[in-house]
Formats: sequence, C-alpha cells, structure tokens
Amino acid sequence: MMSVSFSRKKLSSELIRIGGVTPFTTIDYPGELSAVLFLQGCPWRCDYCHNKDFIERQQAASVGWESVLDFLRERKTLLDAVVFSGGEPTLQTGLSEAIQQVRHLGFKIGLHTAGVYPKRLKKLLPWLDWVGLDIKAPKSRYSAITGVSHSAERAWESAKLLTNSGVDYEIRTTLHPKLISRSDLYQLVDELKKMNVRHYSVQKCNTKYCSDSNSDEQDFVSLDQDDVGRIGGNFSSFEYR
Repeated sequence: MMSVSFSRKKLSSELIRIGGVTPFTTIDYPGELSAVLFLQGCPWRCDYCHNKDFIERQQAASVGWESVLDFLRERKTLLDAVVFSGGEPTLQTGLSEAIQQVRHLGFKIGLHTAGVYPKRLKKLLPWLDWVGLDIKAPKSRYSAITGVSHSAERAWESAKLLTNSGVDYEIRTTLHPKLISRSDLYQLVDELKKMNVRHYSVQKCNTKYCSDSNSDEQDFVSLDQDDVGRIGGNFSSFEYR
C-alpha cells in the first residue's frame, strides 16, 4: 500500500454524496464484516439494477460525510472493512479523499464498481484492498445492457487495470433477462480467460428489480451443473449464486 501524508479535508455533499448506509453486512466484502456506503449517481441505465434509488446524481444526499465518519468511529472494534458502492462510486470527485479518511480510521477498503471511469479507478487502486467489478456482457452486447454506447471499452479497460494491479478482486456478471443468452455468457467467459481473469462469479438476476414488466422467470438464463463445471474450469475460483 502506498505511503503518503494524510490530510483531513472536509468533504461537502458536492464532493461525496451518500445516498444510504448499510451498517453491517457479511456478503459485500468476502470474508470481512463490513459497512456499505451507497454513493449517489450512475451514468449507466442497466435494466436489472437493484439500486435504482441511487442512479440520479442530483438527488439530495441522505447522510452527511461527517456523520458517516462519526458512525464509523463508533464501530472501529466491530467492523473490519468499509465498502464504497452505489450507484457508481467513481463518479464522486471526493471519493479518493473519502477512502483515505476511512483508511485512516483503520478499516480495509472495498469498492463496488462497473468500471465506468477507468482513469479514476487507476488512481484509486493503491488505496483499495478489494474490488468487486461488474462485467455485464461480452463486448458486443454491452450497450444493450447499459443503454450507453462505447461502454464496453471503459469496462474492459478497468478490468485490465484491476487484474494487473495486484489488488484482490472479484469480477462478476448478472444474467440479465432476455439480453444475455447462454452463448453470450460463454463468449464472455472466453474474453475473460484471454485477459487472465482468475476470480469470477455469475449471479442470477432478481426479476423484481427489472424495469421490463414482461420479464418472467422462464426467460432467464439458468446454469446447470455442466455449465458450472465448464465455466469454473477457466478460473482459479468461480461461484454461481
């Protein structure tokens, strides 16, 4: 981890906008008891997003940054880590400073990101202990998921930075209704393998969060035991959940 002088800059809601806090979780940072900070705003519009309340950037912050720090100070002996999630946390201009302040309290730092801003991710990596990176589809299908053209280039640049960084990570894919077929998934697995991704997971899409009211459970890709074995054989660790 890099060593630099620490500054205690006060962060306004324009620099770090917190939409919500989960005070305790065992599932958002593997192996660590953590709190999750949900940062407001995301430029992508994925149909299956289960944090739609955090998409709009201009929505008022629910929690002030000083209140977050006070909350974390009270839980220094109870928690191991703090995860910055969203929304898309790298959208926030004050994220680097916020991460440094939380590290200064003694917490490990996790980040959930879709890799929207690879240059910002690169600057953050020296401060991070673990990253959960959403890779949503093979490159050819990316804009269909995000609603944004050329989003694949950003996500895959971020994936390359992360896998070469030495930071612990998980790359994960949500099986989107009607938009990702089994062949799409296997194409994505090939792309990830070529990039030497070692840790990968696939998660089922929760239909109740999808904006397409016509989606139903039978339209969703479901992996069988053979799929899990074939996909898992390409990675050092693989989880289907």
